Amino acid sequence: MREVLKIRGLSFCWPKQRKPILAIEDFELQAGERCFLQGPSGSGKSTLLNLIAGVMLPQQGEIEVLGTSLKQLSHAQRDRFRAEHLGFIFQMFNLLPYLSVLDNVLLALNFAPERRAKLGGVVKEAERLLEQLALTPYLNQAAHTLSIGQQQRVAAVRALLGAPALLIADEPTSALDSDNRQAFLDLLLTEAAKYDIALLFVSHDHSLANAFDRHVNLAQLNQTTIDLQGLRRK
Repeated sequence: MREVLKIRGLSFCWPKQRKPILAIEDFELQAGERCFLQGPSGSGKSTLLNLIAGVMLPQQGEIEVLGTSLKQLSHAQRDRFRAEHLGFIFQMFNLLPYLSVLDNVLLALNFAPERRAKLGGVVKEAERLLEQLALTPYLNQAAHTLSIGQQQRVAAVRALLGAPALLIADEPTSALDSDNRQAFLDLLLTEAAKYDIALLFVSHDHSLANAFDRHVNLAQLNQTTIDLQGLRRK
């Protein structure tokens, strides 16, 4: 199995704080593996996801995606690497409000030529995914006119398009009713299996955990007794 994500000896502390918010000794995610990451608000989930995406860097430790050390890349290189190899479903969606649904979905691939090249027909593939989430009637509608649940589904399609090696989903079902949530999960898990995508799905909704290969509790993974020098506190 191909290793997509590897974390070793990670420690991250916000400025002016003495104790790390995250201290993770060892975590791995393989291609095609579907991992459910659970943790309450304030436990460092979003911070961890931003570190994995290379938006921030840890003070200590190593994060590798597809064998590439993120700390060895410049800021611009991390941006390009993220665009090519990661899909990210943000909690706040990050859609451009006055672009259409289709344009929002296609926009990310403008910064990922390799990912775009994998698709025979970019628009056709985007429309296929949008249809799976009942979004076809809104293709040419501005994103800001959609409901919160519809915007969340558009963000999911944008992240899936082009089959990224690693897909990170941050509370992606929070605004969905039960029917749309199930359709969303079915699409996410089907596409991950089809393209061997490593999926890191973050949620506080325990009822979703059984759909995944692995269930990880961040409170158990996060050893915040480790200080920034890697020494265990007495």
